[in-house]
Amino acid sequence: MKNDEIKIITGENLSQSADFELNDKTIDYETSKNLSYADIISLTKGLNIISEFYDVLGAATVSPTGICAVSLGKDLTEAVTNVMDSNPIDFLSSTIVLSNEVDSDLAKMLKEAHIVCAPKFTKNATEYFETHDVCYVTIKTPLKDYKKYLSNQVIETPFGTLTQAPNLSELDKESFKVVSKTKPTVEQIEDAVFAWKVAKYASSRAIVIAKDLKTTAIAQGLQSASVEYALDYSCDRSKEAILACDTEISTHDLNVAIQGRISLVIVPFASKEVIAAADKYNISLITTGFTNILY
Repeated sequence: MKNDEIKIITGENLSQSADFELNDKTIDYETSKNLSYADIISLTKGLNIISEFYDVLGAATVSPTGICAVSLGKDLTEAVTNVMDSNPIDFLSSTIVLSNEVDSDLAKMLKEAHIVCAPKFTKNATEYFETHDVCYVTIKTPLKDYKKYLSNQVIETPFGTLTQAPNLSELDKESFKVVSKTKPTVEQIEDAVFAWKVAKYASSRAIVIAKDLKTTAIAQGLQSASVEYALDYSCDRSKEAILACDTEISTHDLNVAIQGRISLVIVPFASKEVIAAADKYNISLITTGFTNILY
């Protein structure tokens, strides 16, 4: 069904009603089933991330509460395999957003998904999804143009209506600096940029651990101990990996990262003490000059 035929079937909870209307910034898409309030929230989160990687092959698994896993690959099969490996539990029944066409072979890997979203599907893929009762959403608006459709964020509160512009921040070569004595490799910088872009769309105080252009852990929305949580989840996969954080970290956080054998940390800003600790333990440290933290 086309976007102007969709009816929201439930709100965020069954006890809540919900409404849906198109506006002048509605993207062009079609869906095989009606979508719920939570479905649209998940799809938006996934498209926000994948639009950052519109010119490469990538996959993201998301839920209404946050990002589960993200990966780039030489093909979509590798990307999907990586997100499955990164977070196998949340892979099941998740919303999966992909940057390119889904064929029948890939569809068979995604039969346990709640929703599969992509720019295009082969006929065999859609037939397979319909046979297995999997919802699929086709995004007809080019992913490279997706950000043009982002609207101001509006939240109604008892204090009044909050409005803010969408986060269109981009890494700037003028503010992107290696502040440690240990210089990163080209591959490490690529992983750092990848992890930073994922952290941009995670919930507040995000920690993203990544290696070889795939996440191994994402901690988000925690008030404390985020670094420890992410490293515990990543476990042995944190060795020589990248740690991205959307806010400043303390020397304690850096020491924890070092114990987890992280090779590079990318943060908005770094204190003299944190830089000195990075130099002491020969770890690369990059600052971006801005933060994406949500409160």
